[in-house]
Amino acid sequence: MNDKEEWKDGLYGDDVRERLVEFAESGWKSIPDEERERWFSRFKFWGVFHQRTGQESYFMLRLTNCGGVLEPGQLRAIGEVARDYATGPVDNPEFGDGWVDLTTRQSIQLHWIKLEDVPAIWEKLESVGVSTRSSGGDTMRNVSGCPVAGKDADEYVATRPLLDRIQTELRGDDALCNMPRKFNISVTGCREGCAQDSINDVALEPARKLVDGERMRGFNLRAGGGLGGRETRRARSLDVFVRPDRAYEVVRAFVELYHEEGNRENRNKNRARFFVDDWGVEAVREALVERTDFALESAGTDLREEYTYNAGRSDDEGDHVGVHDQADGRHYVGLSTPVGRIPAEEAIELADLADEYGSGEVRLTRRQNPLVMDVPANRLEELLAEPLLDVHSPEPDLFTRGAMACTGTEFCSLALTETKARMAAMIRWFRATLELPDDLGQLKIHFSGCTADCGQAMTADIGLQGMRARKDGEMVEAMDVGVGGGIGQNPTFVEWVRQRVPADEVPGMVKNLLEAFAALREDDQTFREWVAATGHATIVELAEPEETSYDDPCLTDAKQSWYPFADGESPAPTAADGTPTPSDD
Repeated sequence: MNDKEEWKDGLYGDDVRERLVEFAESGWKSIPDEERERWFSRFKFWGVFHQRTGQESYFMLRLTNCGGVLEPGQLRAIGEVARDYATGPVDNPEFGDGWVDLTTRQSIQLHWIKLEDVPAIWEKLESVGVSTRSSGGDTMRNVSGCPVAGKDADEYVATRPLLDRIQTELRGDDALCNMPRKFNISVTGCREGCAQDSINDVALEPARKLVDGERMRGFNLRAGGGLGGRETRRARSLDVFVRPDRAYEVVRAFVELYHEEGNRENRNKNRARFFVDDWGVEAVREALVERTDFALESAGTDLREEYTYNAGRSDDEGDHVGVHDQADGRHYVGLSTPVGRIPAEEAIELADLADEYGSGEVRLTRRQNPLVMDVPANRLEELLAEPLLDVHSPEPDLFTRGAMACTGTEFCSLALTETKARMAAMIRWFRATLELPDDLGQLKIHFSGCTADCGQAMTADIGLQGMRARKDGEMVEAMDVGVGGGIGQNPTFVEWVRQRVPADEVPGMVKNLLEAFAALREDDQTFREWVAATGHATIVELAEPEETSYDDPCLTDAKQSWYPFADGESPAPTAADGTPTPSDD
């Protein structure tokens, strides 16, 4: 048994909360040095992550909100917590201080949290129904679904009641809290595929089937998808059609199977995708037959040919950006938030706008964007004229709309490169230097700081993954660059074009590639289609790294200093009140 399994055997799940509160009351330094790693590992179940080396005493707090739903009042409370508690010792030069990060699993992260403040933060968030439970560690993570489930005018099969049941009964079951590794569930009920069933551990996707002579809407079941560690897998069909009233039992059966039989020895090979590899889909299906008290029907006809979310299609509307119809005659307005980061005051202002023009409900997408829900037609024009929508626009430029970035070295101990500030700088440079065809409505550029791929670079038109390299004898931040990813009807992952390209040469490389695309594409050809038609050898020739006028914000950091904001000695660690304490303490 590995160390983390021993730690979890000793204490995990709901029981961790009481000890975390005790440490918070005594101060983070009350955690013995030799025990910090195990306690930090346990804290993750409650969404409390210690930040990277050099930021001792500071934590990230991850929230959970099933399917991206933020009910009225919740975003405001989150924004106020960010304003009052998520403030660091120095400003980020790109984003300032005190902000909300939207994630690629429809949830929220807050940074620069002091452990001593966690109980007060919990009290404020939980008073409006927001929890951090089961948002990190070896457990079922935030459940993803169509962000407009229950509202979408074109929803194929209703999923909101199912999502709520999975949240309360399955994720809420402490007996299942200790999974072999983190575990992702998705439920797609729409025609766009925006819950990304193909890259989840267990997934329901919309399907139809003749049952007793009647056409029934339901789900097909897939399992074993994932991206990390360059060990990508598409979720595989288990040849099961699931009626809506049986969906919860089928998902639970797979969760229990992996919980009991998953590998708890080798953490490098124990995600659910490796479990499906080892068992094979037929054996997994047979195990589900034994665990359910109804017959499992063979798979139905899927709707994947209609998927538009990150599918590399010209009609890619699955990102939900813009003004869209709801089933009740009202509208939702999807905003594009650059790299998923919103200053606290803007988050509070967005909550005010949601109250003023809609029902107060805000929902989050897997592209790090917020949606203002339930806007009557006669209020749309006023909402669209609000100044905040100039910043978080429902009609963004091509590069802002398609950009995603993970946390990066700013806070993550795994990352090899800075991501968010760099992506923001690259977006500005692309806008200023590149002209692309007017009919090109979508171009996905995703940036992950390492091969864990939280930024989903493997699924992008152009995927960037953080690396390191030497340039002119100096260690620099670098990227591997791949092209041609997409997860629509036929999911594909990027094919790597160049590796370890110094970060200041990547924008020039992307520019060279996109200019070739603009010159050589057929009418209406998407980037993904052009990549497939052009061939790998030619793409490599066209994708030439180049130094340009682009000025990289942190080329030589290479994770050797306390990134990001100070030369010399780190301002962390600090006491509970933020007063610096000696870094050798």
